[in-house]
Amino acid sequence: MKRKRFKQSKQLAVALATVFLLVPVVTGVVELNSQQLPVVQAAKGDQGVDWSKYQGSNGKWGYPDDKFAIAQIGGTTDGYNCYNQWTYPTQVSGAIAQGKRAHTYIWWQNVTTTWQADQVLNYFLPHVQTPKGSIVALDVESGNQNTQAIQHACDRIRQAGYTPMVYGYKNYLLNHVDLSYLSNHEQLWLGEYPDYNVRRQPNFGYFPSFNNVGIFQFTSTYITGGLDGDVDLTGITDNGYKNGNPQKPKSQTPAVQQGKQIHQVTHNYTVRYGDSWWGIANRYGLDMNTLAQMNGTTINAMIYPGQVIRVGYPQHVNKIMNNDHSGQTTWNDTLGDTWHKESGTFTSNTWLHLRWGARVTSAPIGVLPPGSVIKYDAYSRHGDFVWLRQPRGNGQYGYVACRDARTNEAYGTFE
Repeated sequence: MKRKRFKQSKQLAVALATVFLLVPVVTGVVELNSQQLPVVQAAKGDQGVDWSKYQGSNGKWGYPDDKFAIAQIGGTTDGYNCYNQWTYPTQVSGAIAQGKRAHTYIWWQNVTTTWQADQVLNYFLPHVQTPKGSIVALDVESGNQNTQAIQHACDRIRQAGYTPMVYGYKNYLLNHVDLSYLSNHEQLWLGEYPDYNVRRQPNFGYFPSFNNVGIFQFTSTYITGGLDGDVDLTGITDNGYKNGNPQKPKSQTPAVQQGKQIHQVTHNYTVRYGDSWWGIANRYGLDMNTLAQMNGTTINAMIYPGQVIRVGYPQHVNKIMNNDHSGQTTWNDTLGDTWHKESGTFTSNTWLHLRWGARVTSAPIGVLPPGSVIKYDAYSRHGDFVWLRQPRGNGQYGYVACRDARTNEAYGTFE
């Protein structure tokens, strides 16, 4: 997916592959905690994307008609130590906020025993934030592998109430696992690219023909600049969202809850000629970065007449987007960071970035010179820094790193 890219050998697809694009669309309704989101289109032939940290905190869509996203929760490279993908919770909540279907995948490298598989899943399964019934895929594309460890992991995923899948490139999988055995138990998600030109639709002349292929990743250049493009061949991306699903998907995870809340307080807006992120945000009293984030993108993305985006009013949207926790002294945000309520004043003694989020990768609001005074209402220690939260107008917040959490060196004074 995101660690390795290599061109696969050309293979001729069976003629029936093109049938997947002709299957009629079936209407489904998202059911989460007995609250319904707007109708989604769930069917064979739906296209979507998959994300890791390289697509940022909000993910990146290829086209307006994309229906699903599969986000990386993290993974392991040695079968013992696990790493988190900081972008996962907000990518999930952003996709659900837009009425898309969000799923999960785990980077799976050098997991060669069932004991290792258990340790990795013991870590990740409690942190899955997509609904019960949704896909939790193993990204098997590098390092040493073991067929029984993979199957054991898939069984664990199914027992936990999710839909297991095995992702990889056909040639790699054939050389490292018993792919026939795995395909008799799980649907496969296979990648095969004819070239690295921008490709809007799958080329089934390069379909990796094999038993039980559920998703075809047909390009890594879905759009200019690079993005994986996937097509659902069996309707599997509807799992966890289809009304009447026998698994009755429910979730109390922060990402799902935030996504649902954002969708409930926003509505569709059709972009007109002359519109811009700034103009639309100003009309609704929103910060334009918040507006872009609600739509899973950034203000650097182009908007065009006829495009449908989500809009809302600040008294509703900002409270959700910025995690208003009035009355609480300690809380966890959707990224899993713990915040503590504290009112104070910080005066910087060096140049600092004021950002829209408490991450070094968050969009900057501006650069603060030495002597700047920040009034804050909460702090959090994560990502090698201590962060302060600054209340701003219209219920928005800015964030600044005030201390190195490793050395305890402060970047100013506190009152």
